[in-house]
Amino acid sequence: MPSFAGSAAEPPLADSYYALLRRYGLDNDDGDDAADTAAAAVQPVVAECELPMIDVGCLTTRGSEEEVAACAAAIARAAEEWGFFQVRNHGVAPELLDAMRREQARLFRLPFEDKCRGGLLNDSYRWGTPTATSPGQLSWSEAFHVPLAGVSSGGSGGCNFGDLTALRDVTREVAGAMSKLAGTLARVLAEAAALPDRRDAAEERFPEGCDETTCFLRLNRYPACPVSPDGAFGLVPHTDSDFLTVLCQDHVGGLQLMKGARWVAVKPIPGALIVNIGDLFQAWSNNRYKSVEHKVMTNATTERYSVAYFLCPSYDSPIGTCQEPSPYRTFTFGEYRSKVQEDVKKTGKKIGLPNFLV
Repeated sequence: MPSFAGSAAEPPLADSYYALLRRYGLDNDDGDDAADTAAAAVQPVVAECELPMIDVGCLTTRGSEEEVAACAAAIARAAEEWGFFQVRNHGVAPELLDAMRREQARLFRLPFEDKCRGGLLNDSYRWGTPTATSPGQLSWSEAFHVPLAGVSSGGSGGCNFGDLTALRDVTREVAGAMSKLAGTLARVLAEAAALPDRRDAAEERFPEGCDETTCFLRLNRYPACPVSPDGAFGLVPHTDSDFLTVLCQDHVGGLQLMKGARWVAVKPIPGALIVNIGDLFQAWSNNRYKSVEHKVMTNATTERYSVAYFLCPSYDSPIGTCQEPSPYRTFTFGEYRSKVQEDVKKTGKKIGLPNFLV
């Protein structure tokens, strides 16, 4: 079995990987079976694609009615056809995102023990996949999944950033800017999907139950993965359990999404943010908008960073529908999360929206 010596900052991903291989009797001394298993998880990629690119400047600067209507139509079309799109002139300053990336790198260079047990960012540190029962279920990554209720508040109820004051400040700024963008895009999509007599209400109130205390910011790091030159899962295939996700990824690449029946790789575009539809929006829109399966593939030699903002309602918020009848029964966000966690624990994978069909 190969041995990978890492720094004190690295999570023991290789140990988890080979423990899962041993469980299935797949490991040997030279590591060939490990490489074969990792490669088997990599499905063929058709090509590197460029997602629909939408200039949303008119939404933030109050452009003309014609500009706003054209922009809204492009957003709705991308949500229907791809479930993913990119935005530029989005109002999140590039200098802010650069600062976020620098502070994020400093955060993940902290010793592994400090990240795990130091109470940092209110114990929001995650690594690997605790529920994995096979190598194909392991995510080769680490992350801080931070509830924004703690980031936006001060005093004793605030998030514990320790001595990382620069990280605290930039996280609050990024969260605020991404929150504004996500809310704007969500209201545009809600208005496009609602019936004519409900559009004003949809634009004003949607998404109900979402505010700065209910959403999450996830700081991701995907370490270089030496177990296979062909790559392994940095994040296993999944859909997002929210309304909307706003993602800032670096230049390394690795994000792939399902288009039709094939995986395609998303080409990183400097300065652009990626937006994708989550399960809750698919349910609310009666399947008009698509929550698309996606994954992250690791790089054998280069680490990757990303920041994701998840637009989520409160746990007791009913998801509702843009119009009746809906193919889904009434459910709350709390019910949805609980069922996802239950399914993952029992079966190793998320089932999601099919559980809530009428």
